[in-house]
Amino acid sequence: MNKETEIKLRVSRETLTALRDHPLLKKRNKSGWEQRPLFNQYFDTPARDLAHAKVALRLRRDAEQVIQTLKSRGQSVAGLSERNEWDWYLSKAKLDLKKLDDSCWPQALAELDKKQLMAIFSTDFVREKAEIAWGRGKAKVVIEAALDLGKVIAGEGEEEICELELELRQGEPDALLELAAELAAELPLMPCDISKAERGYRLFDASSYSLHLPQPELTGETPLDDAVAALAWYLLGSSQRLAEQYRFNGHWRLLVEWTESLAALRALLSSLGQAAPRASSHELRQWLDALLNEWRPRTLAGQHDEHARKQAPEQFATELEGTRWGLFSLQASRWLLNRSWTVARNNRGNRQGAAALANWLTTLLGEEGAALQPRRYQQQPEDLAEQLPRIERLLVWLQLARGVLDVSEIDRLYGELSKLAELAQAPISDEALEQRMHQLQVLSSLKAWRQLVK
Repeated sequence: MNKETEIKLRVSRETLTALRDHPLLKKRNKSGWEQRPLFNQYFDTPARDLAHAKVALRLRRDAEQVIQTLKSRGQSVAGLSERNEWDWYLSKAKLDLKKLDDSCWPQALAELDKKQLMAIFSTDFVREKAEIAWGRGKAKVVIEAALDLGKVIAGEGEEEICELELELRQGEPDALLELAAELAAELPLMPCDISKAERGYRLFDASSYSLHLPQPELTGETPLDDAVAALAWYLLGSSQRLAEQYRFNGHWRLLVEWTESLAALRALLSSLGQAAPRASSHELRQWLDALLNEWRPRTLAGQHDEHARKQAPEQFATELEGTRWGLFSLQASRWLLNRSWTVARNNRGNRQGAAALANWLTTLLGEEGAALQPRRYQQQPEDLAEQLPRIERLLVWLQLARGVLDVSEIDRLYGELSKLAELAQAPISDEALEQRMHQLQVLSSLKAWRQLVK
């Protein structure tokens, strides 16, 4: 068994050509580019039992060589993935079911009749690969770079494959992200954790693509630093999957959820106080502000304007043609992988980072809730928009760490705060001001709110 660590980056054909001759890759290319066609068939049962178990089984024809591969999905966030992989070299292009024994076959599929396995889609592409190597401090880094161009075909459906794949052969995972970020500073690269197999399943069944990653399980004893890492990876990974699916089908709700995930990540970063010194997240917050300043007005306009909704797919395609989204995603991944917010913080920040989540969060939400001052804004509802960042800081923690808090009717509190956030963003009118005053009164009367700000 091998463990592969890789990152997939969706690109255009023009970018694929530019990567082949990119000065950075040229300088570090130790092997030259080798081109070969790869023909792949993926197998599953009619009920897609392998897909449900997060397993991919394929036969690959590489020149005269036939390779049977089983992959199990490991961690995969923002395009950076770790998977277990088993390879067997066969004499003919036919599945060898005897290879799929207890040493590799998932326990969840132990009762499966493997004779049900059948080819359900194919991925045929031309791969150009090269060994990219360089010295990084005292360590050596070796990465296999692959430029893939071809198609995923499932029945009568097909989708283009056009991507850069970087697989770590030697060195630390940060080296993958570092190289990708250096390339993304000049070329539009979209980190994308959807595999070729997932694309095939998506063509086979459009509902098979999972939009959301599993939400992190936190406890009151979880150190704040661990909670920050888990929640930020979750939000970043979810934003990547939403971006990919919106690019694929243009469904309006996906764009709204993508914007909401960015707003939640921005609120999380700004809520951490001395546990994450502002200087450590300054660049990420600037990128998030730029994205939200552009996309939030569009999604708000699209709530009532069909023309705005129809324009959005083309505007999103333009976003992906630039470098901003890819570079932000990669730099955010590096920030999280290296826990950069913990570097150069003071002793008080270190104590906060090590604090039990329940204790820290109770203090944070109490202070934020008290500073919201519902009674004041009942008298000045026209100024409520200035409190939107604070409301969103409350919301992100109530959404993602509600199980940690000992607060009654917390779901009701989250719902009423969400309504207040919507009203804070709505255009001012006599009706809107009345609604703001009413909602502030509802919020301040909640038992959960009084518990929070006691």
